[in-house]
Amino acid sequence: MTRTPRLPLTRRGLLRTGAGASLAALGLGVGAQSASADVAATQRFDLTQPSYDLFRDKDLHGPRVQQSFAFDWVNKFLFVATKRDGSPESAGDLCINKLDFDGNYISYMHLNGFGHGVAFAALPDGSGTELWIECATNTGGYGTALAPIRYTANTTLGSPAGSAAYRPIAAASEYTCSVDPVYQRMIVRYHTSAGKRIAVYPLSAFTSRSFGTPLVDFKQPTISGTAQGYALYGSYMYFLTGDAYPGDGTPSGDGNTYVTSVDINTGTVKQGPVLTKAGSTLHHREPEGLAIYRTDAGEARLFIGFATGFEGDRRSSIFYKNDLI
Repeated sequence: MTRTPRLPLTRRGLLRTGAGASLAALGLGVGAQSASADVAATQRFDLTQPSYDLFRDKDLHGPRVQQSFAFDWVNKFLFVATKRDGSPESAGDLCINKLDFDGNYISYMHLNGFGHGVAFAALPDGSGTELWIECATNTGGYGTALAPIRYTANTTLGSPAGSAAYRPIAAASEYTCSVDPVYQRMIVRYHTSAGKRIAVYPLSAFTSRSFGTPLVDFKQPTISGTAQGYALYGSYMYFLTGDAYPGDGTPSGDGNTYVTSVDINTGTVKQGPVLTKAGSTLHHREPEGLAIYRTDAGEARLFIGFATGFEGDRRSSIFYKNDLI
């Protein structure tokens, strides 16, 4: 069951964090090859523990479902990626929505020809935000490189050519990424002729545009279900899988939204898949996106996103887990 936060604080107060945080249905299975290097072991989120509301049914710029979301942890904004209204899936046209921590819509930016939007990162850049996001979409609507894009409100930007963007792994054909703001790392999910793989870099590799050898690089383990997002916290990666279901009190069961943790030092599943019932009473409930955030009080949180609401008026709903073991 989803429960409201235990402390009588505002959502903004619950989310605020220090700037210096310490330093597709796709087959995701349990056997995977070992990672190529070691990252210091950390705590992980206990996925069996309850989830809590950040917000429910918040309006976005367009009517289509969200794909993913990311926090600018210094400037205190949340960015939600949706597909562009009126654009076919293969076009890779995205709308980036800027929200405050209460889920109030502020502005949008259109990104044409960028990709599917399964995951992206929002890096603080002075008083603004630099989005690291897939770009140069292929015929399937997925990005073939990564690009740093300065968020600029109420504008439209065409994708840079793949040759003008970044490919940390030269042999990869598709890329997405997500940031760990606590341990200051970037995780990259990429596609090769042999399947999906995962690489983790120091965040400095992206801010300096000098990638070098990743800290770890391993074959993505197989986890059944439709892949809907991923995130990194310390030495563990988290996968979100599942499909839409009514979630409106109709006799449809508990849905099939699962979260799984993976040890990035071994490339194998640590916990899960664990069923989550966060937002189980919402109308329409499609899992869409994971992200990490740490509050000013030092509490790390794993956020889980859902596209909710009625067709033609989809909304954003976001929940979190905060129990570490």
